[in-house]
Amino acid sequence: MTKSELRELYRSKRLMLSPRELERLSETIVEQTLTHFQLEEKTISLFLPIERQKEVNTYLLWERAKNIGARVAIPKSNFESMEMRHFLFESTDQLEVNEKGIPEPKKGKIIAADRFDIVFVPLLAVDKFGHRVGYGKGFYDRFLRKCSPSCQFIGLHYFDVEESISDVLPTDVKLNALVTPEKIIRFD
Repeated sequence: MTKSELRELYRSKRLMLSPRELERLSETIVEQTLTHFQLEEKTISLFLPIERQKEVNTYLLWERAKNIGARVAIPKSNFESMEMRHFLFESTDQLEVNEKGIPEPKKGKIIAADRFDIVFVPLLAVDKFGHRVGYGKGFYDRFLRKCSPSCQFIGLHYFDVEESISDVLPTDVKLNALVTPEKIIRFD
């Protein structure tokens, strides 16, 4: 399937999930993440959920990671330059929701892309090779290319992988791993 077809399919799959199911799946994904990945003393990038897109509730992961000594930064997108900057996430008081429904920091200490150990990447779909389908603006692909070669790119997803994505581009950055409620998939 193409990215466009997969976007449509997975948006509709998410819409069918009840609030109770979303919370249960998010909690399971957070538990899987904390069990299988070393977050203590790491610098991590974490997207915050767009509620209307029914994304994984990563606030749960932020709270748990912060409690074990991780430094957590969250992105702020600039839709003119099409770039993201990351700010240390210390309090929900830093947040404002932008016009796209994305909770973003309005202030904070900037963390450079090459300082991250782990980047949790939002996605709508992913294939068995680690290629992901995002929302189509390329923010994360541009950001991930600036990260250190040792940085791990981890997707968080309610569903299983697709066989393949037919229109992967050379500029698309692959994930190293995927966390679903049922399993961890490593792509490297």
